[in-house]
Amino acid sequence: MSAVTTHVLDAAQGTPAAGVAVRLETADGKPLADGTPEATGRTDSDGRCRDLGPERLDAGDYRLTFHTGEYFDQRSTPTFYPEVSITFRITDPGQHHHVPLLLSPFAYSTYRGS
Repeated sequence: MSAVTTHVLDAAQGTPAAGVAVRLETADGKPLADGTPEATGRTDSDGRCRDLGPERLDAGDYRLTFHTGEYFDQRSTPTFYPEVSITFRITDPGQHHHVPLLLSPFAYSTYRGS
């Protein structure tokens, strides 16, 4: 499993947000622990992205970027947020980090999941 996973829920529809493109990168632009500049994935039918990046990440600041405009465009739904970026800090590389996104066309929220 990836060191970082995510789950996107479409709060306006009350369903998982399937097919959302997600990018993981370091906040300072340095390569990830596996040497790649970034990792990308897409949420599955349950709105989850479990295979996003390496199994281990070094301590530091990271950014998840969700391509929400593409998701809403496919549903012919106008949105105020074409992209959502969440910057978070890993202090213990031995822990798993789950970063959910609750999404609607005109609002979003996030929290540290388990």
